[in-house]
Amino acid sequence: MTPSDDVQNNEKMSKQEQGDGWGEILRTMIYAVIIALGIRTVAFEPFNIPSKSMEPTLLVGDYLFVSKYAYGYSRYSIPFGLPLFKGRIFESPVKRGDVAVFKWPYDNSTDYIKRIVGIPGDHIQVRNGILYINDQEVKRKRIDDFIEPAPEGGLRHVAEYQETMPNGVSYDVLDREPNNELDNTRVFTVPPHHYFAMGDNRDNSADSRLELPRGVGFVPAENLVGRAEVLFFSTDGSARWWQFWKWPTATRWSRMFTSLRPHVSDKKP
Repeated sequence: MTPSDDVQNNEKMSKQEQGDGWGEILRTMIYAVIIALGIRTVAFEPFNIPSKSMEPTLLVGDYLFVSKYAYGYSRYSIPFGLPLFKGRIFESPVKRGDVAVFKWPYDNSTDYIKRIVGIPGDHIQVRNGILYINDQEVKRKRIDDFIEPAPEGGLRHVAEYQETMPNGVSYDVLDREPNNELDNTRVFTVPPHHYFAMGDNRDNSADSRLELPRGVGFVPAENLVGRAEVLFFSTDGSARWWQFWKWPTATRWSRMFTSLRPHVSDKKP
């Protein structure tokens, strides 16, 4: 074997090793995508909050994890909503007070997040801004104002209340406008396999109080994506993703890793 043969052999081995290296990187990337899709399908999926309908519980710029297994699985648990099966499998009951993500029944593709206040068979009504479940008043008490930037500059104070459901679940809501159009409704009877959802920002939420397409109407059980579990990151919007030097001041540190599971009071109303 001549020196030139050794050079050619070394070049072939180098190219083969380089090809094996790229192949390994590609396989690793494929495995990572498969694992990520698996986790997103059966365990947790991240969501971000684009609107004010769930203030004060959720703010624009919040990022949270939703548990896909909490209510079982439907076609909307699968990426792109592929119709691989009908209904729900491994279904678990939804509880009043849960914050849930679901697909808007009007197009079955847009993600909405609201609080579940009515389960199948419930009679839901709002009277003078007070929520009634099965003709029983949901107690609420006035707490500190919710403070937010005003459009004209400065700060604006919004009336904030703590609601406590008959099952002891409590959470905070906003009442921006007395005698708003959504403060008095008819009685809604939640049909089988459906839920009644409302935003915590009661005067600024297109929810089950409004029929499609203005609101969401009754939410089919099949459209549920999952239950909001934990808020893992939050930004006030003053920094773009590439402005890393602004992240420390743009991040809402106090909101990070906040549980979104409803608080259950020991003393039911």
